[in-house]
Amino acid sequence: MNTSRFSRRAFLRGSGVSMALPWMESLNVWGDEPRRHRPASEAPMRLCVTFSGNGFQSKEWWARGEGKAMELGRVLEPLRDFRERLLFVSGLYHEEARKGNIHSSQTGNMLSGAPIASGGEIRSGTSFDQLIAQTHGRSTKVPSLVLACEKSNPSVHKNYSMLYSSHISWSSPSTPTPLELYPALAFDRLFKDEASPADQSVLDAVLADAKDLRRGISSSDQRKLDEYLDSVREVERRIEGAGKRGELQGWRPTLQKPNMPRPADGIPQDIAEHMRLMCDILVLGFQTDSTRVSTLKLNNDHSALRFPNLPSLQQPGHGIDYMIHHLLSHSDGEDYLRVNQLFMEQVAYIARRLDAIREGERSLLDNTVLMHCSSMMAGAKHNNDELPIVVIGGKGAGIRGGRVLDYRGKPERQLCRLFLSLMDRMDVRPNTFGDAKQLLEEV
Repeated sequence: MNTSRFSRRAFLRGSGVSMALPWMESLNVWGDEPRRHRPASEAPMRLCVTFSGNGFQSKEWWARGEGKAMELGRVLEPLRDFRERLLFVSGLYHEEARKGNIHSSQTGNMLSGAPIASGGEIRSGTSFDQLIAQTHGRSTKVPSLVLACEKSNPSVHKNYSMLYSSHISWSSPSTPTPLELYPALAFDRLFKDEASPADQSVLDAVLADAKDLRRGISSSDQRKLDEYLDSVREVERRIEGAGKRGELQGWRPTLQKPNMPRPADGIPQDIAEHMRLMCDILVLGFQTDSTRVSTLKLNNDHSALRFPNLPSLQQPGHGIDYMIHHLLSHSDGEDYLRVNQLFMEQVAYIARRLDAIREGERSLLDNTVLMHCSSMMAGAKHNNDELPIVVIGGKGAGIRGGRVLDYRGKPERQLCRLFLSLMDRMDVRPNTFGDAKQLLEEV
């Protein structure tokens, strides 16, 4: 085999398909110029931002202590295994988000801290994930992967467009980055050069190239390649079967049964399966270096999702689908806590998947900054004077976990200072960002 074809960026290719490979010791896959003290053949850093709307159960978002001894509130219990790699950040906020209404203007600048235009006009600011994508996206097939599990809301609420409540990633001040809600299309974007319902399986298309590659790599890389191809096949299988169980997410239809045939390749109707598929596709995007920047919006702020898959504690014998997520957040009860935990279970799942993938001496989680956020602290209070933030991973960028960083009562507590710090860790260094002029030194 002529291994020189893999000297800069390693792909498997087939008819209409290109699939980037995971990090392998046998190949210099990444093809980056060295940054700081990272060799060119070392795996790159990634950024993953996950978001859930309407805040959290008011009494159960907290952390105290350090390392293995860190105690977590019940909302964060799914992240217990990652306490030594977790930064719990409290007390940061966006000044501009406090000037509008209680939903749209709190979300549209979540990742930028920019002023929000009212009167139905669409204007925010370029989000920090997209600034990173402008640099790191030049090296990947997909500059940034922007996923969602709830469609955009085009209406207006209290003089502000609800598109703000539906988007956290902004490519420019007037352009929210388009959301991908369909798992099959997100998958195609990563792997297919020409997407068509008639296309064969992505994996089937590249198997001949994979066999050729396998003969020229080490035994440990052969195992890594086999595990990777198995994970691709599993995602393909689950996409094919998604949406067949009949559980409906979001608003309740006026009909008990649809009066038209189900569209092909649509959105899975099981919200838990939809979220999990998006998590798996996100991990595959990082694992193959098809993208290095991704955001996943699990739901909108002012969300209309329902959760029939979760047993209700407040209404035994029923699922948590008796009211939409937005109204459920006002109740601040045990059912809302359970929904919060569902969101954090997705974050934990991403972290666990990333941590299981080795990239040399580190894991993919070490090489990923994974941040979860929401646009308010508690849905029952709509309070955004301090925003809920957790960061997991990032060891490869020098981020030290197992800590609680509390900025309550301190000056200069702009959330954009954290974004400046995370950009700095990924070698993107604007002089200022949003309302911040300096890094958070502790990060």
